[in-house]
Amino acid sequence: MKRLLLCMLLLAGMHAAQAQYYKTDTTSSERKGFDPSRLMVGGTLGLTFGSYTNINVSPDLGYRFSDMFAAGITINAQYASEKWEYTNGTVKNTYKVFGGGVWSRFYPFEMLFLHAQPELNYVSVKITDNTVDPKSTVKENHTVPSLLLGGGYSQPLGGGGSAFYIMLLYDVIQDEWSPYQNRPVFRMGFNIGL
Repeated sequence: MKRLLLCMLLLAGMHAAQAQYYKTDTTSSERKGFDPSRLMVGGTLGLTFGSYTNINVSPDLGYRFSDMFAAGITINAQYASEKWEYTNGTVKNTYKVFGGGVWSRFYPFEMLFLHAQPELNYVSVKITDNTVDPKSTVKENHTVPSLLLGGGYSQPLGGGGSAFYIMLLYDVIQDEWSPYQNRPVFRMGFNIGL
């Protein structure tokens, strides 16, 4: 029971947690062709509950091309809802987001990286207004471009490629229907060496 409670608190406390795995060895730079030890597998898991609910599951796959450069692809799947209570009823908005993109990281220093992630997302919106009679429901669909730019810090945790990292990103396009809206995107997690 304590483990379940601890897991729930960790998931609820992090709006977005990102876990990735990659490992490199000292001889991999001498190899030619594909090196499976340079694969990066992970993704984003975000959970928020309350008057604003957000569930985000976004897996990604990448490859560490060199000690200074990594790139990959990501899939973005989110569900969000928000509800407002008024004296004469409620208004509820629900959003479904599905899309994907590519990402790249440049490591100018061993523990610091710059991150760029262009995405194209399909956003489905449903607005239900119970404050009017009869009830009003509006459905809209939008194709939304985003460009997340930012950077991060990675702190190694012993050997084997394990590290803790934090990342701060911002959508510089700021489309009206962007799932990131006009706020920073904070992600943190672990690189786990197996």
